[in-house]
Amino acid sequence: MRGASHDTSRIVRTSYGKPAYVRLAQAAYHDWADFEAVSGEKLVTVTGGLVFCPVDGPYVAGDFASSLESEGVPYEFLDAGQVRSRWPQFAVPENVETVYTPDSGIVHASRSVAALQMQARAHGAVIRDRTPVQRLSPGESGVVVHTAGGDVRARKVVLATDAWTNRLLEPLDAAIPLITMQEQVTYFKPADPAAFDRDRFPVWIWEDTFCFYGFPTYGEPTIKAARDRSDNLMAPDERTFVPSPQLLDQLSSFMGSTIPGSGPALRTVTCQYAITPDRRFAIGPLAQHSDVLVALGAGHAFKFTPAIGRILAELAADGGTGDDISAFAPHLAVAS
Repeated sequence: MRGASHDTSRIVRTSYGKPAYVRLAQAAYHDWADFEAVSGEKLVTVTGGLVFCPVDGPYVAGDFASSLESEGVPYEFLDAGQVRSRWPQFAVPENVETVYTPDSGIVHASRSVAALQMQARAHGAVIRDRTPVQRLSPGESGVVVHTAGGDVRARKVVLATDAWTNRLLEPLDAAIPLITMQEQVTYFKPADPAAFDRDRFPVWIWEDTFCFYGFPTYGEPTIKAARDRSDNLMAPDERTFVPSPQLLDQLSSFMGSTIPGSGPALRTVTCQYAITPDRRFAIGPLAQHSDVLVALGAGHAFKFTPAIGRILAELAADGGTGDDISAFAPHLAVAS
């Protein structure tokens, strides 16, 4: 989950069970470690991670395990009884299979963003807050970025503009298929916060027709959880910032039955998703405008931040990267 309104962001090795995401996650672990060494900040907290898959649902736990195994990532395949024995906080029914990855964990989002900005400034970057980009003009010698504060000429431009991406790409006949929505996360107040401490309770994902995910206590005696992709559709300028009571009721019901000690909902905040139809990342240059690079994380990219940033920097500076990002090549929308 990305978004400035949240304190944490997940790292989950499986990332929808695709080997390309597993490889990118492996790179991200190395890049996070390198950035921690440079910044002097501790940003990654390992908690272990659980992926729950009901056997009659649309996702197969064995597929997640196969992706991990193909990339040499350690994991355990657990039945419901083993989960309840090791983590009695979960009331997992018998028809659920589970993949456990011991090195999954949490990245502190706000501290990471602050550290990244500080390092960028220290290396000569100019960060222009509250400066809307109005349009792009690609040419033979680079790209002109037209902003509310004047024009900027660049050899390469990286667009990490989330739900606003197509406002800049559509005039270039290069739109990416995007679905935008307002999502929300809720913080629950357990009666026994110690039972959900990061040393005793892992990050988790429930993969089913409705997908949910959550965290241990982190910085406060609450546990955070949400439904992933509830399809509360709205464009950025339509956002209400008001949580949906129906989605809160749905999440509270799930938490009460699956994590009985989670307690009552304390507060709910909203965020924004901008996703491709298949939830695939779009990372790399546009075919028809090679000086314009796209970085679109489809609502689940914060955990990959340093790896994606490094890859984009290599593409911009060197014209190529040693990472295999072929699975993430930007696909354009079909003109109607």
